[in-house]
Amino acid sequence: MFYDLHSHSLASDGTLAPGELVRRARAAGVDVLALTDHDEMAGVTEAAEAATALGLTLVPGVEVSVTWNRMTIHIVGLHVDPNNTALQAGLGRLRKFRDWRAREIGRRLAKVGIEGAYEAAAERAKGRVVSRTHFAQFLAGEGHAKSVRDVFKHFLKRNRPGHVPGEWATFEEAVGWIRAAGGQAVIAHPARYDMTMTRLRKLVGEFMEAGGVGIEVVSASHSRDDCFKIAQLARHNGLLASAGSDYHGPEHPWVELGRLAPLPDGCNPIWGSWDTELKRAACDIDRRGHG
Repeated sequence: MFYDLHSHSLASDGTLAPGELVRRARAAGVDVLALTDHDEMAGVTEAAEAATALGLTLVPGVEVSVTWNRMTIHIVGLHVDPNNTALQAGLGRLRKFRDWRAREIGRRLAKVGIEGAYEAAAERAKGRVVSRTHFAQFLAGEGHAKSVRDVFKHFLKRNRPGHVPGEWATFEEAVGWIRAAGGQAVIAHPARYDMTMTRLRKLVGEFMEAGGVGIEVVSASHSRDDCFKIAQLARHNGLLASAGSDYHGPEHPWVELGRLAPLPDGCNPIWGSWDTELKRAACDIDRRGHG
């Protein structure tokens, strides 16, 4: 069984429609795919319909934005009920902030002579979520930077003209919403946060106190050394190990669905805690009318 438990569609900042994402995952050999759009679950129904047709298990998920010690941390929720009232209310609040933030980024970029950035980003978004990635695509396309990555470095990070500080959920809120919806909370791509092990251990401790149970050991953004370091952290703290590509679309050829290293020895995979009934429920989510 090949698992990819972190992916994005047009419902947030991915570039493939949910059904297209599922078809690409199946063609890549993925057996179990989690759709984890940013603060949004609008793509789950379409993805589940495509998954059922192809015999792929679709795990309904979401990637929740959290503010921790003035940093933005992402928490993936797996096997969450898209119809849960508490979860949808929380995600709705975050999307309202995202909308304000996107407009504010546009205003700040206009102050340095870059007009129409918000409108261009919104056009690229197509879904309900206008993200910094959409601004980066516009700015790179207009020649303001060499690449999307350079846009973040020169325009969207702290102390740059388009930076707007996040005001996201707390660990307690994000994990609480995920648990209320019957899901499991997982720290996404922890090595990407570029923090010391001491600080990472503190983050893990507070996450677990809030009820979090997992951590992404294998991620497309992790080096081999990162994977082993996070695996050790998971084993030491009794966290379940997850794996996900964080796939956003074919425009990023260095990241592909299912192209993941195996979990290091000694890890307790998060999918080991999923029983047959839970997997069947995920696969049949479209027939239950969720999303």
